[in-house]
Amino acid sequence: MAKGFVVDGRAEKTEVLSDDLLQVEKRLELVKQVTHSTHKKLTACLQGQQGTETDKRSKKLPLITLAQCLMEGSAVLGDDSLLGKMLKLCGEAEDKLAQELIHFEQEVERDVVEPLFVLSEVEIPNIQKQRKHLAKLVLDMDSSRARWQQSAKSSGISSNLQPSGPKADALREEMEEAANRVEICRDQLSADMYSFVAKEIDYANYFQTLIEVQAEYHRKSLALLQAVLPQIKAQQEAWIEKPSFGKPLDEHLTVSGGREIAFPIEACVTMLLECGMQEENMQGSEIG
Repeated sequence: MAKGFVVDGRAEKTEVLSDDLLQVEKRLELVKQVTHSTHKKLTACLQGQQGTETDKRSKKLPLITLAQCLMEGSAVLGDDSLLGKMLKLCGEAEDKLAQELIHFEQEVERDVVEPLFVLSEVEIPNIQKQRKHLAKLVLDMDSSRARWQQSAKSSGISSNLQPSGPKADALREEMEEAANRVEICRDQLSADMYSFVAKEIDYANYFQTLIEVQAEYHRKSLALLQAVLPQIKAQQEAWIEKPSFGKPLDEHLTVSGGREIAFPIEACVTMLLECGMQEENMQGSEIG
């Protein structure tokens, strides 16, 4: 059933799309808004330089910068210090985490960000552009039909008869060509709209892919951290120079190989026994 509606402020006499396709037309704009917003926010979450090779992408990645800083600190302190060993292990771990992050972001960009961009900025706008073109063709068709009908009225012939003559024939041919252009454009637009509806499950898969890729990234990152933690603890436990000051006494005795007397106390007593017993109390001598 033909309907009238307004396009660009002009009344269109004939509606050539079905009610179903008119609903699809409304949905197109909503999907465009949602995907455009999601693409923008998701892009902002990516830390690496987008659309570049792995080496270039990693240059501005904060984790890479952190890893480099830790490794440089390790080189300064050297492997003969516990802190130097910790910096090296942590630097290597952060670098591996950064590589996983780069791989994750590349997957997200390829499988989610780019498809969302194509959908919101290319596919839907192309359908909407075609819809506007159809509206223009319908206006042209209605205009040519109105001229042809006006010609019939001017000729004073019955409404049951078609006007004849070169002018009338030209107007009728123009009207028929306009109607043919409308039909061709409408059929193509209808096919594109129904194709859009059929692909909704593909569009939904973009977001499923996002979660799947995130899950895999976090699994690999957790595995890396779990692998390096025992190495860090082993280095600390194997370190010969155990802390003495600023630690609870029982903890010091435990890490010192099960001593019964704290090492600083033993050292002080030993020093007193070796040297202090021969020293006179100068203050006491003066008083005496």
